[in-house]
Amino acid sequence: MKRIILVLLLLVFQINTYCGGFSKVGTSVAQFLKIGVGARASAMGESFAAVSNDVTALYWNPAGITNINSISFGASHSQWLAEIYHNFAGIVIPLSSSDVIGISATSLTTNEEEVTTVEQPDGTGMYYDVSDISIGLTYARALTDRFSVGLTVKYIQQNMYNVSAQTIALDLGTYLKTGFHNLVVAMSVSNFGGNMQLEGRDLIALVDINKNISGEYNPDAFLKTEAYPLPLNFRVGIAMDLIGGIDPIIPSEFYRVTLAVDGNHPNDNNERVNIGGEFAWDEMLFARIGYKINYDVENWTFGAGVKVSTGSQDVSFDYAMVDYYDLGTVSRFSFQIRF
Repeated sequence: MKRIILVLLLLVFQINTYCGGFSKVGTSVAQFLKIGVGARASAMGESFAAVSNDVTALYWNPAGITNINSISFGASHSQWLAEIYHNFAGIVIPLSSSDVIGISATSLTTNEEEVTTVEQPDGTGMYYDVSDISIGLTYARALTDRFSVGLTVKYIQQNMYNVSAQTIALDLGTYLKTGFHNLVVAMSVSNFGGNMQLEGRDLIALVDINKNISGEYNPDAFLKTEAYPLPLNFRVGIAMDLIGGIDPIIPSEFYRVTLAVDGNHPNDNNERVNIGGEFAWDEMLFARIGYKINYDVENWTFGAGVKVSTGSQDVSFDYAMVDYYDLGTVSRFSFQIRF
């Protein structure tokens, strides 16, 4: 375990060095990777690294799936801003009491839009769409009864009409149960991987070598594109059951109140803090609230959920609402089923 912690500390140092000492807004690609998944986590202000006890842990902290002891499936959907759709789906399969694997997919898509040009501003009869996708394979292992590690390998692709870019990235996470009133300390590194560079036939253009000569041959030329890094992020989180739950400060048989705090250090923006809470009644009805610090147009988040047991299955339905001020309000719906 000491070796693993040492490796993580070295990785954190490398990230801090890589991120530099100033904001690098607009210097990374695949921004859809920064959109959180799951209505539960969204309603808690995305303070979920140390909670991570459902399928969405595949996104927030891969080590968290060791908290899942039966086959579980989850999905979420939201209509993002400007008629853009964000979707997530994942499945977690325990292999043993300490080994767990998971598969996840995240997409950001648009409806088809008609191609317009200067000569044909009303449309050419051709249509295009834009889509982003990330597919991940996760493995997590509980090294002790208190400490777990997880790793996700994911394929990332962005498509814009006839131009695309792709790369491979890693997510790494740890999950530590301190033993003090169920206090959990977690860390995760997201989107550690290669650069992405657009390629495709839409980058081919005819070039007039000499505009002073008419009728000469115009050769094909490839428009040059630059390679940009992924939105690397280092996240540290803590969570604790204050009332009810497992070893709480204030015992309660029917109620649970969980508080969580995350700190984020991205490579393309300033540091951010996420605070969230979850109130549960008999682990059937849930109310959630969150607050985001140092975000441009996000602050308060709200949500609710319900869990229904059907004997051999537990089914959860969750809703979250995030207000983006002048940009509008985004609602997220999700469900999970645990067999």
